[in-house]
Amino acid sequence: MRPTVHDIAAAAGVSLATVDRVLNRRPGVRHVTREKVETAIRELGYIRDVAAANLAKGRTYPLVFILPASDNSFMHGLNGEIRQAILRSAAERTDIRTVEVSAFDPAALVAVLEELSREKPCGVAMVATDAPEVRATVDRLVHAGFPIVTLVSDLTGSLRHHYAGVDNIAAGRTAARLLGRFLGPRKGEIAVLAGSMLVRDHRERLEGFTAVMAEEFPELAILPVLEGRDDPEIAHMLVADALARNAGIVGVYSLGAGNRGLIRALKEKAVDRTLTVIAHELTTHTRAALIDNTIDAILNQDAGHEVRSAIRVLKAKADGLPVIDAQERIRLDIFLKDNLP
Repeated sequence: MRPTVHDIAAAAGVSLATVDRVLNRRPGVRHVTREKVETAIRELGYIRDVAAANLAKGRTYPLVFILPASDNSFMHGLNGEIRQAILRSAAERTDIRTVEVSAFDPAALVAVLEELSREKPCGVAMVATDAPEVRATVDRLVHAGFPIVTLVSDLTGSLRHHYAGVDNIAAGRTAARLLGRFLGPRKGEIAVLAGSMLVRDHRERLEGFTAVMAEEFPELAILPVLEGRDDPEIAHMLVADALARNAGIVGVYSLGAGNRGLIRALKEKAVDRTLTVIAHELTTHTRAALIDNTIDAILNQDAGHEVRSAIRVLKAKADGLPVIDAQERIRLDIFLKDNLP
């Protein structure tokens, strides 16, 4: 049976009020009495339930999500999951708000982080743009005691507390293996559509993809990356142009979130279905494209799990509690038209 504050009070020969003062590091306790209480805590193996204590006090956790302002379906879905979390705020004792910044804009992200440092929320979750100035700002805020979680795209090398997202190198490697196996002995060129090489998730997916293609499918040549800034209109223009200029394209890997534009370009071109297409994120549009055979496979991350994970981690960090790594691991799902949820 777990020891309680009553057990501590009895062992130390003090009142419950004195135990409470020691546990909450409040003044008004003599040094010798404080030592008695701390000795009793150690000997009894008492572990304080910080979450329960905060519940009793009615503590609320103000949290901020920083997202890129982007007209792509995945970010719309991520926003939707945050709105669902806001609806649960009363039960989870959170006060959540979202701040949008220009996509792939390090200066804009730094400006928002600087502003939040003056507001002092309990924690910040952000889709990171991987730039030295962002890393320096995050490190400074962490040193100042701000819990920070990166969401979807990481900021490796920074002092951020946690990353809520998939292993993007593994995702890229998986995409390459799927594409290579689907294409079989065919030779040709592979078009790669990204959002921006300024974000680490896209760079890591490309790194994993190119490594496996070079190692195991050298007969497939990867064309220069098309950076569509996760904008459907830009993605449409880039893919349509690439297909018009390169008759040797046999496959497409869309590693970002400009899939609405990609799908439009493929349908307008009336592409022969010998073209194999692998994309990321299961949305309304990619689901329909899987069903009508425009896309062959989708690699998906669970945005809802990522949002819930970020909230759990930020609350734990605010309370000084450990994070349960297994609970926060984000799974990569592979969907074909045959196993859609």
